[in-house]
Formats: sequence, C-alpha cells, structure tokens
Amino acid sequence: MSRRDFVKLSTHALFGLSGLLGLGGLVRFFSYLPDPGPPTEFDLGDIAGYSIGSRTVRSDIPAVIYNKAGEIVAYSLICTHLGCMIEEDGDGFACPCHGSQFDANGMVLKSPAQKSLKKLRVELLEDHMLRLHTKE
Repeated sequence: MSRRDFVKLSTHALFGLSGLLGLGGLVRFFSYLPDPGPPTEFDLGDIAGYSIGSRTVRSDIPAVIYNKAGEIVAYSLICTHLGCMIEEDGDGFACPCHGSQFDANGMVLKSPAQKSLKKLRVELLEDHMLRLHTKE
C-alpha cells in the first residue's frame, strides 16, 4: 500500500467515524425527554378531615387549607415577591427571604410583596373527597 493510499484510507475512516459520532449526538439530542413538572392536582382526603374553623398547612403542596363555615378555601404558600416558601407566623404568614408578611386570608401586611397570596381552587368530588388544583 502506498503512502498516498494510506492517507486517503485514514482520512475517509476519520471522516466516517466523526460522522457516526455526530449522528449519535443528534439522535441523543432529539430523543431528550424533559423531566415532568411538579404535580398540579392534589388529593386532600375526605372533607370530614377538615373541621369547621380549621386551618391545615400542607408544606408538601405548599398550601394552607381553611374550612370557613363549611366552605373549603386554600391559599398558596409561595411568596408573591420572589417565590420563596412562606412560613406560619402567629395567625398569618411571613416570608423568611425578604420579610413580607401576610394575614390569614393571604392579604399583604408588610412589603416587599405587592400581591396577595394566590387563591387555589378546591374541588369537592362526589364521594366527599377534596381535590386541590394549583394551576388553572
């Protein structure tokens, strides 16, 4: 085999190998599946588990659920300022990140937050079970 044939064969082999590697990268790129987002529906259990006048904080959702005279109301525990998770503070809530404070109904008491806490939709199912929706 001459030197010219060897260089030609080596060049073709390297180009072929790089083409296969590039094709493999394209296949991997187009087959990427993003992680599923967090759940937006949560089963809260039986309505009987929420007595009238009760306040239940669910940090796993994060939300606070009230039973106000038989009406179930829920508010998000995500601060409307920069998205930190707020914590209980007496009858209301406080943001540990920047000091915003909210009353029990989610209304802003102290800035920097400008908006009230997001009210979440609670659905009463036929079998007296509750379902909380965090997205509309």
